[in-house]
Amino acid sequence: MFAQTVQDVTPANSHANIHATGAKRIVALSPHGVEMLYAIGAGDRIVATTDHADYPESAKFIPRIGGYYGIQIERIIELNPDLVVVWASGNKLEDINQIKQLGFTVFNSDPKSLDDVATEIEQLGQLTGQAQQAQKVANDYRQQLAEIRQQNTLKSKVKVFYQLWSTPLMTVSKGSWIEHIIGVCNGANVFYEAASEYPQISIENVLLTNAEVILQSQDEGNAMGVNWSQWPELPAVKNKHIYQLDADVLHRASPRVLQGIKLVCEALDKAR
Repeated sequence: MFAQTVQDVTPANSHANIHATGAKRIVALSPHGVEMLYAIGAGDRIVATTDHADYPESAKFIPRIGGYYGIQIERIIELNPDLVVVWASGNKLEDINQIKQLGFTVFNSDPKSLDDVATEIEQLGQLTGQAQQAQKVANDYRQQLAEIRQQNTLKSKVKVFYQLWSTPLMTVSKGSWIEHIIGVCNGANVFYEAASEYPQISIENVLLTNAEVILQSQDEGNAMGVNWSQWPELPAVKNKHIYQLDADVLHRASPRVLQGIKLVCEALDKAR
């Protein structure tokens, strides 16, 4: 999610060799890709995936062939899939290029906005012969997202600090995945204007923002990494508006992100 982006790796003709019935043997190289495929009814066709792909429950039993550190290309050759769903922001570019050079059909699933999730679900539906179910999932997602936006559009702004990680202390800014979520809930990200999407900051930087809410992932290393109670001058600390949220539903670009958005909106409502 946080790596540098590369251009869409899908070759113009790469989908032509998938039979009309859709891909039957799929390698999905991201947790969100796995979730999307299950959502459209194609999860049982995934023959390999990467570390951390753990939803739904049956995804935990899919063989692993790598992670952010690299993919076992020889395993892909052995498995001979008719579709490889790569992740340009999370897989190594050299791995993606090698998979393409070997002639495998490649689809890059790398949503940059909340609306992209529905579009990619539809595209995966076409590639897997699950277009009808994918359309239903995409439409339902769009409808729920529109409703959440509508419910929050007139609410008062709340200053939000999103603690992406504690050591080093990192946050999110404009263009980042989490920023899109904060925006839906009508939050004002205190580091919106930072120079990079995932900037490293200091505690002093945070204290200057007068943040009214601090959001953290539930990961123990993150939540315990900074003892915010030492700085009661920060409104979020003073008023006890520090919330730990499930990173999987926040950070993964799948239909489950709707759950993550609701958690953020609920936290901001408490501060209001």
